[in-house]
Amino acid sequence: MCGRYVMARAIGDLVAESGAVEPEEDLALRPNWNVAPTTDVAVVLERAVPASGEEEEGGTRREVHVARWGLVPPWAKDVSVGARAFNARSETVTEKPTFRAAVRARRCAVPVEGYYEWLKPAAGAAKGAGKRPFYVHPADGSLIYFAGLYEWWKDEALPEDDPHRWLLSCTILTGPSPEAGTGDETLERLHDLHDRLPLPMDAETMDAWLEPERLPSAEAAGRLVDRVREQAYRTAAAWALDEVGPAVGNVRNNGPELIEPIGRAGQQDTLV
Repeated sequence: MCGRYVMARAIGDLVAESGAVEPEEDLALRPNWNVAPTTDVAVVLERAVPASGEEEEGGTRREVHVARWGLVPPWAKDVSVGARAFNARSETVTEKPTFRAAVRARRCAVPVEGYYEWLKPAAGAAKGAGKRPFYVHPADGSLIYFAGLYEWWKDEALPEDDPHRWLLSCTILTGPSPEAGTGDETLERLHDLHDRLPLPMDAETMDAWLEPERLPSAEAAGRLVDRVREQAYRTAAAWALDEVGPAVGNVRNNGPELIEPIGRAGQQDTLV
């Protein structure tokens, strides 16, 4: 799963790196080294652009928006349902009522610098041993673009002209972690760390995922999800895993010190 991540890049840098158009209004997001569900986050999506004249064809436009992390479906009575929908299992995303409409028509990318995952104590560990946090990130410092979904939810309690009446929310897709025995050191460590993996996309897969045209069926959506899942491990193989301090466990803690690697007994971080 993915329940905590880092996104400290400036919006302008994200716009440039993702190939998005300049936002029409300022997007207020502060650097955040401890992003948690229900937080406002950046998402990248594409929208269809209608033809502007007889000689021109319509196209698509890539945009950066601010969304609440935790998807709120249009039929929800209130936003609280989103607190439980910050991740979507890719194996069932085309079937679950919360996600099945979005996966056909409202797909996005969630950009992160890295994410946190907690390693459970090994069997036979000393009594009182707690989970150990690791920061998972691209070794080259580039961004990860996780496959995501978005939805618009209308707050019927607010007047029509209230700017907060419409809420944009999102979720991150997950899949099974790599199996043991791949022979790749990073994938082996991801296998040991957790049984779920947030699904990253390479540039080509992201282009296909963001295509705004509504897919004709759940089966077509499933094939696209399969494509994302099939390339995820190749992308994840370029990641690094650093053990970090326990301060990240408190969502009130925030700052670059949270991602500083720690050593254990003079050793490089380890999953054992």
